[in-house]
Amino acid sequence: MRTAVKSTVWAVAAACLLAAPAAAQDRRASLDVESYRIQASIDPAQQTLAAKAEVTFTPLDDRIQTAAFELNNALNLSGVADSAGQPLQTTRSVGDFTVRVNFPQPLPKGQPVTIAFNYGGRLGGEEESPVYGINFAAIKPDHAYLLYPARWFPMNGYTVDRFQMELSVQAPAGFKVLTSGLAMPGPGGNVFKSTSPGIYGSLALVQGSAQKVQAEGVSTDVWFRGDRAGVVQAYGEETGKIMTFLTSLYGIPPVRDLVLVETGEGAPNGYAAPGLLFLSPAGIGRQSSQRLLANQITRQWFGCMITPANRNHIWIMNGLARYAELLYLAQVNGPSVLDSEIRDLYIDSLTVTDAPVRQAARYDDYSPEFFAVTGSKGAATYNMLRWIIGEEAFNKMLKAVTEQFANKPIATDDLRKIAEAVSGQNLQGFFIQWLESTGAPEFKTEYTIYRTQKGFRVMGKISQDLDTFRMPVELRIDTEGNPEFKRVEVVGPTTDFSVETFGKPKKVVVDPNGRMLRLSPDMRVAVAIRRGEQFAEIAEYNQALQEYQKALEVNRISSLAHYRVAEVFFLQGNYQSAVNEFREALNGDLEPKWVEVWSRINMGKIFDITQQRERARNEYTQAIRTKDNTQGAQEEAARYLQAPYQRKDNN
Repeated sequence: MRTAVKSTVWAVAAACLLAAPAAAQDRRASLDVESYRIQASIDPAQQTLAAKAEVTFTPLDDRIQTAAFELNNALNLSGVADSAGQPLQTTRSVGDFTVRVNFPQPLPKGQPVTIAFNYGGRLGGEEESPVYGINFAAIKPDHAYLLYPARWFPMNGYTVDRFQMELSVQAPAGFKVLTSGLAMPGPGGNVFKSTSPGIYGSLALVQGSAQKVQAEGVSTDVWFRGDRAGVVQAYGEETGKIMTFLTSLYGIPPVRDLVLVETGEGAPNGYAAPGLLFLSPAGIGRQSSQRLLANQITRQWFGCMITPANRNHIWIMNGLARYAELLYLAQVNGPSVLDSEIRDLYIDSLTVTDAPVRQAARYDDYSPEFFAVTGSKGAATYNMLRWIIGEEAFNKMLKAVTEQFANKPIATDDLRKIAEAVSGQNLQGFFIQWLESTGAPEFKTEYTIYRTQKGFRVMGKISQDLDTFRMPVELRIDTEGNPEFKRVEVVGPTTDFSVETFGKPKKVVVDPNGRMLRLSPDMRVAVAIRRGEQFAEIAEYNQALQEYQKALEVNRISSLAHYRVAEVFFLQGNYQSAVNEFREALNGDLEPKWVEVWSRINMGKIFDITQQRERARNEYTQAIRTKDNTQGAQEEAARYLQAPYQRKDNN
């Protein structure tokens, strides 16, 4: 049971470029795959795929004799042949889902080679996935989806190597194929051909007809099933609004109109392919998800049209997709919403400090650590950069990137040079600090106030513990009149400052608007709690308790930390300790406010479990009196006020 819990596991929002597991990325790519010509047959009734894939690649090294390709373990390889039809020897490694093709003679560097794979198998959605716990491929009797990360065709240079694709898919009558590329008539139906190198190979089989929604000059085809069909109009309208907003930021979109298609249970909440958004039933809510759509639509530019030079540069895409969520929320609800959103973003950014952003290849794909580093810290870097160079220069940078790197890979230094060109600033130190280093500063100030002939002067110093740190920091000097603001270039452990004011100074505040990714006592508490939540989500309760204890060492009256400890005890069946901690939460700082109502509800459940019905009713009644309905608290309290909470059998 986890009530009133803000989930710390990312609602997975993948893109055409999501990175491979570290083990796969460690292999140095010795090939450049130029094109695929795939003929696939999908049988929904049998839930099977049969395919022939002709792969044309160019060796990047001289005299290579073995080429490695990744292929889903559920697919059986019946043979690999060269362009003359001669069979080639292969070996298969289940551990890293690779097929190694051996050539009788060394391949000369730079000369294209074409080989053909024949393979097939069942992909019902229950098979082992290349990314543990996430289904990227499932063939069902009434629908199917095969996403690029499923490795349903043999690939080399996963997420990095751009290629052309010609894809022909045969399916029973009544099914329609949705995929990227231009549809052209072929012998067995439509053949889809790419128009420029990119990341292709994601498709869906659907039945019936699309519901077309026109909004903001954007036409969106929506393929939702069952109950989700009721939110088609809302999703189509929101897609049009977001496309219009993001076009104003990024420039001309690679595709004007999009296709939204539902995948299945266990799939990532969102996945973007050129021209298509694949959304899972879990990702499709009763109302359109502004965050998920903003994240995924951004990837049409940054992820599909522009790809990372290698996995260590994937923050450019994941970070901007995450930041787009916040920018769109501010567009819809006003800039004031950014304050809490940015703080939450910064907390996520600080949960992982093992490696800098530019070493993201060390993290497993889809792991919380991967998204914290590439998504949250990437977005935090964009937010700080936007403040440093100004919104106008920041927007110019985004459009310059899409103009200069359309249909190309991009590296971090490419982005930096564009940011420097549009802003006229040297940003090398900034990029090194936030992308090639770990940690964050914690500022301390000392100052003295002097009276002058014109008013007052504040002289002091800012201290922090990062030797290599250099960045402008805003100061606010609160006075008896209007506050004074000054931007100070903080360099190294100690930086002096001097500010003239008319009114008598009362207080000096560093970074008053929370623009800087930095530590403070409150932030240390929040980060420790977030880490604990991440461990609790995967049932690592001892580690979770250790993190919550770190938060309590900084702030003994943190209601949220006590509440999280109580949750763990509740899950473990240690009800006395749980009640003690829920009471500590009620006696703490009551931040956030919902801690009160949910502590009452959970104590009521414990009293019901231990057959103390009157005490349970009293707690539910007090929960109702708070009038706090966070995550349906009032309905929950009212339900158990009428009928006792029943513990699930403890098998």
